Amino acid sequence: MKRRIASLLLTLCLLITMGGCGRAENVGGEEADKEEKIQIGMSFDSFVIERWQRDRDVFVSVAKELGAEVNVQNANGVAEEQQKQIDYFIQKGMDVIVIIAIDPASLRDSVKKAKAAGIRVVSYDRLIDDADIDLYISFDNEMVGEMMARALLIKQIDNVIMIGGSPTDNNVPMVEGAFKRLMAKHRVNILDSVHAENWRAEAAAEYIYENPDMVEQADAIMCGNDDLATQAVRALSENRQAGEIYVVGQDADLAACQRIVEGTQVMTVYKPVEKLATRAAEAAVALANGEELAGDDVTFLRSGAYRVPYIALEPISVNRGNIDEVIIGSGFHLKEDVYLNVPAKMPK
Repeated sequence: MKRRIASLLLTLCLLITMGGCGRAENVGGEEADKEEKIQIGMSFDSFVIERWQRDRDVFVSVAKELGAEVNVQNANGVAEEQQKQIDYFIQKGMDVIVIIAIDPASLRDSVKKAKAAGIRVVSYDRLIDDADIDLYISFDNEMVGEMMARALLIKQIDNVIMIGGSPTDNNVPMVEGAFKRLMAKHRVNILDSVHAENWRAEAAAEYIYENPDMVEQADAIMCGNDDLATQAVRALSENRQAGEIYVVGQDADLAACQRIVEGTQVMTVYKPVEKLATRAAEAAVALANGEELAGDDVTFLRSGAYRVPYIALEPISVNRGNIDEVIIGSGFHLKEDVYLNVPAKMPK
């Protein structure tokens, strides 16, 4: 009897030991899998601008499919907060840091720190100039400015007001430079040019309220994005000038598309953010794996002392004539949403 009890106890101990070992191996395997995943830190300016949420969702989804984890941070428009977020990513040992810069000039030292730690840096949509970044990916901003200008030149305007975006955003001078060149070529007078600090949309309405005489002289208003255009048209509507003064913007926000079919905004620039975010995620994973960026879309630009890899995607000008095909046909916005305020004019 004693021998039988001893044998049973020994068998039971062996089973417990084997079970415990099995669990330890499984946990260890999960931890190893997690450690092997590519780690990407992504710091956004803010999510006030409608399109940034789309960029985030697509980037995270594609990166996940490619075996990467993305830590998304929101700086809420505060440059110092964005610097802290990048420091945090460096401390966490990220493989790649993707930055939608608030104030590019303030991030040059942050880029240096990241590169010193062996971390690759992607400047997303907004160039961090004169910095040793591994990739700048955006839309062709000069083409955006040209598209805005051409949409207004068709209307044969004489005077235009420019309400631009943040003066710290390096995309702004590229867009405005191309716009101004075409205005000058066609002898259109720029009555005034102002900027919205930190892309604060309310600045557009404030300008119109505070400068009625200047606005009265204008045939058109060029807005740096559709958020600014929303506020500009709201103020023009209160003065019964909406539709009489031509307005252009960019980003193809839903409200802008609604205004185009309503007749209070001439055009917007559609940027297929799904393509941009997808390409950026693919490039970030390639950089994390130590691969050279490849593709016909990869070129280089000179940024201060650095030669920077550059991917520029092509935007699309959207007006009343092609909005159904470009915006609704691509699924960017639903037909019932675009035509929400003009149901009688909704196409069959």
